[in-house]
Amino acid sequence: MQDHLKELLESKESEHLEFKEAKNSYEFEDLVKYCVALANEKGGRFVLGVSDKLPRKVVGSHAFPNVDQTKANVSERLHLRVDAQVIQHPDGRVVVFEVPSRPIGMPIQYKGAYWMRSGQNLVPMTPDQLKRILDEAGPDYSAEIAKNATFADLDAAAINRFREMWKKKSGNHALDRLTDSQLLTDAELLVDGTVTYGALILFGSAKALSRHLAQAEVVFEYRSSEASVQFQQRKEFREGFFLFDDELWKTINLRNEVQHYQEGLFVWDIQTFNEKVVREAILNAVSHRDYRLHGSVFVRQYPTKIEIVSPGGFPPGITPENILSRQSPRNRRIAEAFARCGLVERSGQGADRMFEECIKESKPRPDFAGTDDYQVSLTLKGEVQNPRFLMFLQQVTAEGFGPFTTQDLLVLDAVQRDEPVPPSLKDRLSYLKDRAIVEVTGRGRAAKPILSRRFYAFLGKKGIYTRKRGLNRETNKALLLQHIDNFRQEGSRLQDLLQVLPDLTRDQVQKLLRELKEDGKVSVVGKTKSSRWFPGQPTT
Repeated sequence: MQDHLKELLESKESEHLEFKEAKNSYEFEDLVKYCVALANEKGGRFVLGVSDKLPRKVVGSHAFPNVDQTKANVSERLHLRVDAQVIQHPDGRVVVFEVPSRPIGMPIQYKGAYWMRSGQNLVPMTPDQLKRILDEAGPDYSAEIAKNATFADLDAAAINRFREMWKKKSGNHALDRLTDSQLLTDAELLVDGTVTYGALILFGSAKALSRHLAQAEVVFEYRSSEASVQFQQRKEFREGFFLFDDELWKTINLRNEVQHYQEGLFVWDIQTFNEKVVREAILNAVSHRDYRLHGSVFVRQYPTKIEIVSPGGFPPGITPENILSRQSPRNRRIAEAFARCGLVERSGQGADRMFEECIKESKPRPDFAGTDDYQVSLTLKGEVQNPRFLMFLQQVTAEGFGPFTTQDLLVLDAVQRDEPVPPSLKDRLSYLKDRAIVEVTGRGRAAKPILSRRFYAFLGKKGIYTRKRGLNRETNKALLLQHIDNFRQEGSRLQDLLQVLPDLTRDQVQKLLRELKEDGKVSVVGKTKSSRWFPGQPTT
């Protein structure tokens, strides 16, 4: 960390690097705005506790004593994964906030402005800069004018539902006084009185969509088994989204079985399909699909899984690996309409909510394995895999050991599945270790995170914890010594000794053998692969 700080001190301030002394404190609102500005300038670092003029000096900062909580609060405001670290320098405490880039084609706003830096000040972004960012993602099909469509093609009931949801989300009762036309104009779904494709997709009548945009439909199919070729039910929803989304969920929910779990006298019921997850997946399909292609969105339900397939691959810059940290809505007008009425937290958001809910219910993570350049394929599996892990998560949350971010939950999910933690998430291990949720066994390349002792105590499986935690150093040496003594006549090869302690690396086993040799408990005859280990001192 000290090398990292030295590198920062020698760097010039730029659009990607900002220094503030903040000796005693710093306003949280200003921190958020600077994070917005850095994100809009494609990411950077915001450093507190360092003078901003060369040659820079560490002056120390007492701002934001609970950095983890501050980081969580900033991320909650911006829905970007802002990271932070504290560097303890001899001259004082330094706090470094790491701000990721905004999504492609999507500027970030806060308190009604798209912030950017101008010298030492923060100012709203100029229209030309804003336009350059918006143009990165290519043309917004949902903002284009629907030729030959008129306001009469829109359904009044759908518009009224949108109005009520927008009013509830914003608390702005003045929306009641707007005409339908003015309401959609304010939502940028009408342009100079003409209908956009976004307005048709959200509010169009069945007749209008059949005439102007027939591919804007969602097709539901139910199959009683994954081996079944023939569907048992099929429904086609070719009308504005605000006319059918509730009906589509109700259709899915008719076959949404409840899974029962019992812990003592407590009975726990979990639905196979989480409503938040399914609705979020459908919202994403409607707002991100490519409407220039003529296919429909398909929702295929099976007893324990749902597949949602939408035309067009991921938007530019989005992959299954970065889908939680980047968003790039293909149809911005639709995504922003969803954000206005509270269906999504913000334009382009949604994947993190799906992952969080699946992990909290101990279900498999959303799977995008069938996605290619021509379609996005999402599979949601509904089986609860480890109900005890789910109960443990709820317990530690109730005990105040949170908050847990999406990244924390992904780490916990990987650890409890005994899967490697992705490199991009390893920085969250220290947060979880501090809260005694995970522990790390071994060192170096052999280091491995496991769920903590309290988790296995909660399960009533303390023996499994001991096995996973591994044996202590002296016990490991005793096992090696016992094996060497058992084969004292022919000697023990290093390869055999590695099998005695399979969780340790070659270097770690050799280090234990050297310690035993220094203590006079073992000796080695020969070199390289032909060497053999024997008990006691070498014979002369």
